[in-house]
Amino acid sequence: MVLNTFVWGWLILAMILFVAEIFTAGFVLAAFGVGALAGALAALFGLSIPVQLIVFVVVSAAAVLLSRRFADRVSGEQPQKVGVDRVLGKQAVVLEAIDPLRAHGMVRVDREEWRAQSQDGSMIPVESVVEVVAVDGTRLIVRQIAAPPES
Repeated sequence: MVLNTFVWGWLILAMILFVAEIFTAGFVLAAFGVGALAGALAALFGLSIPVQLIVFVVVSAAAVLLSRRFADRVSGEQPQKVGVDRVLGKQAVVLEAIDPLRAHGMVRVDREEWRAQSQDGSMIPVESVVEVVAVDGTRLIVRQIAAPPES
């Protein structure tokens, strides 16, 4: 049995859409790829071109609607930060005075020790509480939020 041109056209379109989905997010192109496969199936059964297009549109729309929930869960806002971003916004304790003139300073965020510098270029004494506002290479940029406790 020789497949007609429309079956091959739908199959090629489906493959293009599935490959393109690899380079995008949201599963939209994959949903249209499923619609193209349905169009190929309609062409295989010998249905007319308008019916093939209707099958493509209906199945694509259904696939988009059904995949939204999954796509949002997979590609939506991730609840936990990863890498160095996990320390942004956290509080830290100054272990070694942050001195912009000597380019020294060390803070502890959770159980990790980091080199640090102050956001405004000011000196921050040992045992001060700071907040991490940015990351510059391997250094944290911090701002003081509490002075060290009195001895």
